[in-house]
Amino acid sequence: MPLLLLPVVVLLLLALLLVLWPLGLWMRWRSGRARRRAYPAMASFNAWALLVSALLLVAGAVVASVWIGGAALHATAGLLAGVALGTIGLRMARLEAGDAQLHYTAHAGLVTGLTLLVAARVALAAWQAWHRAVEGVPAPVPWPWLADPASLWAVGGLLLGYHLGFAWSLRGRLRRLGMLRRR
Repeated sequence: MPLLLLPVVVLLLLALLLVLWPLGLWMRWRSGRARRRAYPAMASFNAWALLVSALLLVAGAVVASVWIGGAALHATAGLLAGVALGTIGLRMARLEAGDAQLHYTAHAGLVTGLTLLVAARVALAAWQAWHRAVEGVPAPVPWPWLADPASLWAVGGLLLGYHLGFAWSLRGRLRRLGMLRRR
């Protein structure tokens, strides 16, 4: 009898995740637009950790290219586009410097756009899975590259690249303001 409960518990957890997912997106959107203090040590740590994550993403995409054609190319292109967007994002952010502190508020339009991009990509994947389960064939999409699994790597690269570009630009800004120690 307890073994029969295991699939029920797994299904309930999946249903809970589906119900709470919009709340998670809402909370991410709200926290993305919040005013934050830039701590120099954390900004440096974040920049270096994101660089390692980007290298791991590209390495994972190279390995995935064995099964998903173009994964490495899409991941790298998304990463480069994200770095450019993150650099522009810091320029568009509201910065408040004073009392040897720097506070920043990310641009609301960029935060909203990235959040909607994640929501749209997940909704598209769910629709494609539903269509394949019901019809037995891949879902028709207006742009064929959207149905390509490598486009997931591009979206992941874009999101990671945005934060990478933002973090390194923030670190550079802190250095120019004299808040980050030079070695």
